[in-house]
Amino acid sequence: MAGTDIQLVAGLGNPGKEYAQTRHNAGFWLVDELARRHGGSWRREPRFDAELSRVRVAGTELWLVKPQAYMNRSGGVTAGVANFYKIPAASMLVVHDELDLLPGVVRLKQGGGSGGHNGLKDLIAHLGEDFWRLRLGIGHPGSRDLVTDFVLGRASAAEQQLLDDGTYAGADCLPRVLEQGAQQVMKSLHSADGKQKV
Repeated sequence: MAGTDIQLVAGLGNPGKEYAQTRHNAGFWLVDELARRHGGSWRREPRFDAELSRVRVAGTELWLVKPQAYMNRSGGVTAGVANFYKIPAASMLVVHDELDLLPGVVRLKQGGGSGGHNGLKDLIAHLGEDFWRLRLGIGHPGSRDLVTDFVLGRASAAEQQLLDDGTYAGADCLPRVLEQGAQQVMKSLHSADGKQKV
């Protein structure tokens, strides 16, 4: 079974200790877990305003990227890395927090809009919509007015355990995407309904 060509995995988040444990940094958590599992070490690349790690997953060499601009500027940073290494958008996987999924639920898709996510908005502006997205559910506070404080806040201990479980499950997906193909992984992930009811 043919795998999906992924050459770069970008995790979305905000830099700085004050944001490290907030829900909006779920993308950072997952690429950190990938680096840990696959022997990667992070190095700061000032020319890109990013941290990069080179890893080998399921026999494939790929880049892990953590943009060090803030969330709403992460698309320009990620595009800079992709352009330098001549990686097309369709060979990129972007990992991000997702309000419309229950905490810890993981989903995979290609293309689509931003859903109001500022990091995705900037990525689409710089790269178009063809990149893959690994969506990590963080739940929804129930009202749009509460969203900013919610995503920039910390989860309760019980909720954080769900988010950690989702991070590990998301990290499990990447070797399978590379070996079995994204469509196969999507089928297995989407067999249960994890949508947040708001």
